[in-house]
Amino acid sequence: MTDSKTDYDLIIIGGGINGTAIARDAAGRGLKVLLCERDDLASHTSSSSTKLIHGGLRYLEYYEFNLVRHALAEREVMLRSAPHIIWPMRFVLPYDKGLRPAWMLRTGLFLYDHIGGREMLPGSKSLRLDQAPHKGVLESRFKTGFEYSDCWVDDARLVVLYALDASHRGADIRTRTEVLSVDANGVGYEVKITHNGHGETVTTKGVINAAGPWVDDVLKKIKPSESEQSLRLVTGSHIVTKKLFEGDHAYLFQNADNRVIFAIPYEHNYTLIGTTDKPYDLSEGKVKISQEEIVYLCEAASEYFEDNITPDDVVWDYAGVRPLYDDKAEDASAVTRDYVLNIEEFTKGAPFLSVYGGKITTSRMLAEHTMQKLEKFYDYTTKDWTETALLPGGDLIDADFKLFTSDMRKRYPNMDTALLRRLCHGYGTRITLILGDGKTPPKLGQHFGAGLYELEAKYLINHEWASSAEDILWRRTKCGLHMSEAKKTAFTDWFHQQTA
Repeated sequence: MTDSKTDYDLIIIGGGINGTAIARDAAGRGLKVLLCERDDLASHTSSSSTKLIHGGLRYLEYYEFNLVRHALAEREVMLRSAPHIIWPMRFVLPYDKGLRPAWMLRTGLFLYDHIGGREMLPGSKSLRLDQAPHKGVLESRFKTGFEYSDCWVDDARLVVLYALDASHRGADIRTRTEVLSVDANGVGYEVKITHNGHGETVTTKGVINAAGPWVDDVLKKIKPSESEQSLRLVTGSHIVTKKLFEGDHAYLFQNADNRVIFAIPYEHNYTLIGTTDKPYDLSEGKVKISQEEIVYLCEAASEYFEDNITPDDVVWDYAGVRPLYDDKAEDASAVTRDYVLNIEEFTKGAPFLSVYGGKITTSRMLAEHTMQKLEKFYDYTTKDWTETALLPGGDLIDADFKLFTSDMRKRYPNMDTALLRRLCHGYGTRITLILGDGKTPPKLGQHFGAGLYELEAKYLINHEWASSAEDILWRRTKCGLHMSEAKKTAFTDWFHQQTA
């Protein structure tokens, strides 16, 4: 349905969670879509989250009822769509007599249970903390607490699944492709792009500016005189330690500064602790965790865990920039996490839409709302469709991951159990694209360490836009966390040989 005078119906700038979700939705409506990502998919904010699909319990304190209600409803939509990379998790909230009163916690959890139309996830309950499995893990002063449900997600893989689905529906996904300029041409827009030093000019009827922290910079490509900043950039940092507790539950800890932090089981042998809220400016360069933030997270967690945590216990860390819509709140923690969609027409009938804010949890809904706002500019071949659609690999029988892994163990009986489980989680039913149909044992090839084999790496290069060793070690998989420096270097050398 592309206009005869344009190459694309829609060009999307930014390959994070919002850009890929919009590309997927738009392609499914019959639009000809090009997505340009300057680096790798999910290479910035979208792979640096706390990795939760959640309603945002603490946002109730800021009266963000609409955001929380929508996010709570989306938990189960997302869970159904990709049960291999998203799964339920129980969160334990200790009651601390010196902080929020028990009645406030109960009221918040009552709202959390009921305002989002919960169907699949179990509700909240009170529990004893002086009994197993919490006794000896938490300080003995914590006697009671509460437990509620949210979901865990592999954030970077969710972005890739959006991109895969978009590609399957006809979208052109280009990574390492930078947008140099955007110019209105009377029909739509001329967009100059570059990839590996090769320039190209493409035309489009509409543009989606989903550049995250750089959304204002992209806007200036078409409005050079624009000086007002619409973003509030906030750094969210996380630390990873060796496993601090057994079990598949997580903890939510209150802090005296009115913030909260999570302690979440991570990659089987580790615990993920985060996050912080620190103002950030793009002039600071590459975002990274500060020593101050590391100390803050260690001290905050140590207020609850029986064994103190120090910076020496940190085995890995990461930080990302949240591109929040600037609602002028004084406290970075209080800035709205809701999204704002702003449409302008630099050419009449040709939309230029900028996306501000947003959360992983509401990414599908954000994309749907984006397409609803653009509906007057296009003739869609279908209406809203993503709420009931499955993501690639998510077509498990009854969305039952345990049944699926059991079936895969029968199909690949000689494979290492831990490796097979990781592949099931990462790829769902697409695992057969890597391992074959099981009629003959898969030839895994060279082993690089931590269960990363040549067969999987080549699949990621050929099918999931992996164009650097880092893409595979830290985003397509998390094998880099489990590998020695020598093994990571050896894999990087192999990768360069493959792509030279």
